[in-house]
Order: sequence, then C-alpha cells, then structure tokens
Amino acid sequence: MSPRNSTLTLVRSSSPSASGPSHSLAKGIAAGLVGGLAAMAVRSYLKQSYAPRVQRQVTLELPPGESADHSMVVRRRPPDYRALRWGLSAAAGAAYGAVAEYYPAATSKEGASFGLALGALSQDGPLTAIGLMPPSESTFEKATEMTSFVIFGVITEAVRRIVRKLI
Repeated sequence: MSPRNSTLTLVRSSSPSASGPSHSLAKGIAAGLVGGLAAMAVRSYLKQSYAPRVQRQVTLELPPGESADHSMVVRRRPPDYRALRWGLSAAAGAAYGAVAEYYPAATSKEGASFGLALGALSQDGPLTAIGLMPPSESTFEKATEMTSFVIFGVITEAVRRIVRKLI
C-alpha cells in the first residue's frame, strides 16, 4: 500500500448565517436612527388626530396707577417642540439600534417594551421637570401619549430590522 497525501482545506464562508451574526455598531446605530425617524413621522401623523392641547390663559394685573377700564389677557403659545421631538426620536432610535445590535433581548415584544420605556422617561418625567416637554393634562391625554409611544417602539423595531438587513 502506498501512502496517500490527504489535504484538508477549510473555507470560511462570508455569509453571516454560517458564521453567526455579525455585529456592527455603526450599522446598528444607522438602522436605529432610520427606525426612530420613521416612527416619529408616523407618530406626528397620528398626533394630528388627537384632541389638541388646551391653551392656558394667563391674566395679568395692571400696575398701580394704570387704567382698569379693561382687563388684559395675554395668550402664550406653547413652545414648538417639533424639532426637539424629532431630534430625541433620532437619538433614541440610534441608541436603541446600538443596544439591539449587541443585546437582542432589547427588542422584546417587537419594540413595544422600548416604546413603554421611552414613554415612561418622557411623560411627566425628567424631560418635563427640566422644561423640555409639556406636562400631560388629563388621563385621556396620558393614555393617548403612552399608546403613541408603544406604536413608536413597534415601528422603530420594524423599520430597524428591515434597514439592518439591507445594510
């Protein structure tokens, strides 16, 4: 019998499914950012159908010596929070994408958990305390806001998954 030369060649596959999931912080952040912006677009559209916030009126007293023939009512417009909300949504989506990239359990309940956590932080929480968000006024408004945050989380997750597969 003659000895045979045997060679074994190992070939590394480039597909992520064969070698396990590939993690990329940049791709996770990008996918989450797109998801957060898409979710904010939907949330903004849905907010148009909600009952508008009641504008508060502030009555000022006239200084002494001024004519009191008429009262002065100053109507303050609430600050425009749209730019802040879009920025926070992009940042929250990016952070969520980064976490989801390395800790898949963060995507539990198809993103609803993320939405609830984000709602708990922003609804009458620290953002309201420092004046970045207006306080909720009624139970209906609070429930509507929390529902919109759950929808935000689910949409963020759905878009994040699609974008992450594409990039």
